[in-house]
Amino acid sequence: MGFPNNLLQEDEELVLHTHPHWKELVMPVVWFVLIGAFGSIILLALPESWGSIPKMIGWVIVVILMLWLVVTPYIRWATTHYVFTTHRVLLRTGLITRRGRDIPLARINDVSFEQGVLERMFRFGTLVVESAGERGQQVLKDMPQVENAQSTLYRLVEEDHDRRTGGLPDDEPPTLVER
Repeated sequence: MGFPNNLLQEDEELVLHTHPHWKELVMPVVWFVLIGAFGSIILLALPESWGSIPKMIGWVIVVILMLWLVVTPYIRWATTHYVFTTHRVLLRTGLITRRGRDIPLARINDVSFEQGVLERMFRFGTLVVESAGERGQQVLKDMPQVENAQSTLYRLVEEDHDRRTGGLPDDEPPTLVER
């Protein structure tokens, strides 16, 4: 599922759009194989003398397990969007019940990441965006290429600051020109 570009303002550009790391889809694939294999073997091995009701119940159970353990995690992954633009960080999750949070780049105080050994091997991690306001930190779990995401976000914050202040450092007030 793509990110809806109609959420962007006129002067805003999309810099990074990603979903959580693909490792989120490993277990659904494993469940798909296991449920499909064992479900088929068991259901095909049922004796004909038992009738069609046990097979029908078995197929219903297989479908419910597939929906719960395969389809639902995939939909959760596909509907989770981590988006960096030239003006803000947008987080969107959910299909039926949508949740979103927008953090203006001007409100971001700190950007950090955490990576374990396996996370470093597979190039993902947890990105923590700390912003001024009552909600404080926003944790983006399983961010692909988390180090690049952190440096990209830091660069965007700096560029946003320069754009808003005209390139002046924080401690240097603008000079007034007398006429």
